Amino acid sequence: MEVILRENVEGLGKRGDVVRVKDGYARNYLIPRKLAVPVTEGNIKQIELEKKNWALKHQKEIEAAEAVKDIIEKITITVTKKAGENNQLFGSVTAQDIADALAKEKVEIDKKKIELPEQIKELGTFPVKIKIHPEVVVETKVYVVSE
Repeated sequence: MEVILRENVEGLGKRGDVVRVKDGYARNYLIPRKLAVPVTEGNIKQIELEKKNWALKHQKEIEAAEAVKDIIEKITITVTKKAGENNQLFGSVTAQDIADALAKEKVEIDKKKIELPEQIKELGTFPVKIKIHPEVVVETKVYVVSE
């Protein structure tokens, strides 16, 4: 079955693409969740009209993400944790800890958008990627200090 995607679907395509999927996947997953519509003349015309709105909306989202990126690049992210001997932390620094540190600086970022390369279990400076938007990623450093 051919469908037109109304939203970006991971591993399938981008918004506005015409893709061929299995009938059950389209009927039971994509169409009920309004991720896609069947290919018809009317739907093709409707999607063409919506593409212009999507382009404007997409551009605004990228501009907003770039603004947040500029703010994050200017601030210092410091996480305070209890540490024992040899600079080992009691526990580890999580994405939620980093999101909380950003919130103290008045920057709201969802913890799911913060990518840690490995678990942070000691004091020091660590690189972190924050995926603000699929096309806007900021790489910053997190400073872990003892209480």
